Amino acid sequence: MDISDRLRQLEQAAKGELSGAESADLLEQIRVRYLGKKGELTAVLRGLKDLSVDERKTIGGLANRIKTDLEQLIVERREDLTAVSSKDAAPDYTLPGRPCYFGHRHLITIVMDEIIGIFQRMGFEIADGPEIESDYYNFGALNFPPDHPARDEQDTFYVEGGLLLRTHTSPVQVREFEKRTPPVKIIAPGRVFRNEAVSARHYCVFHQVEGFYVDTRVTFGDLKGALEAFCFEFFQEGVKLRFRPSFFPFTEPSAEVDVQCFFCGGKGCPLCKYEGWLEILGCGMIDPAVFTAVGYDNDKYTGYAFGMGVERIAQLKYQVNDIRLVYDNDIRFIRQFR
Repeated sequence: MDISDRLRQLEQAAKGELSGAESADLLEQIRVRYLGKKGELTAVLRGLKDLSVDERKTIGGLANRIKTDLEQLIVERREDLTAVSSKDAAPDYTLPGRPCYFGHRHLITIVMDEIIGIFQRMGFEIADGPEIESDYYNFGALNFPPDHPARDEQDTFYVEGGLLLRTHTSPVQVREFEKRTPPVKIIAPGRVFRNEAVSARHYCVFHQVEGFYVDTRVTFGDLKGALEAFCFEFFQEGVKLRFRPSFFPFTEPSAEVDVQCFFCGGKGCPLCKYEGWLEILGCGMIDPAVFTAVGYDNDKYTGYAFGMGVERIAQLKYQVNDIRLVYDNDIRFIRQFR
């Protein structure tokens, strides 16, 4: 009997034994007998060294095919035995039950809903707009000069067709002004994108809530009152605030609002860059150039606008010292904010 006949004989014998194996132990014994280091198939393969080159190629190919088929049969038979064993096993009713975890809102959703609720109680409506914007709505109509640094690719993500990923929710302001006549009192929550280095304080994707109010005789005092009311309700009564003069192309005069750092109590820490204060929003009176772009009468109407970062406010309220935790999808972190 030549080697090829011997291999086929072993194949038939092994397949017959595998089909009749009724236990995992017996299956393992069959595997070792045929495919183990001292198995029958292995012993036949040791004789290949005495054959010619052409014979080794032919017999070697046949042997590898038989070995692969037998290994596959062993795997399938083992799965069949496991399935039968699991099906026939009686359930153990004394085992403790498995906990059932219910889904819940993400931290950002919780904070966003709370911000929206506060401003809705102040009479603000909700509006939204596209995340992929044109240069006109994101910059031009908001009084950004052509050479403003925010237009550069190191700050803004550009896509095909001259479009870009909006860098703030302020474009919603312009879109709503084009559709409405004053009075207009709206907040625009949404996701925004900026080409920034990721750190404990900054991320390239985050959320904002833009707010704006236009009517006759709207003053900076109205703006300050609305923002103080928001901070006192969202954080706590008596939270320490400060308004700092600032500059934004679409508001004049402009200011930034800081709250005293909750982590260090104003003493200074890495999160607040040892200044004791954290900026939570920018605001100001809407620049007349914006009204001109949308056809509003500058002599008749005035208005204010503000924009706040949801992640920054969430960090403050819930004492999260690294914004990256919000996006890591670590279930241990997420479950803390049910």
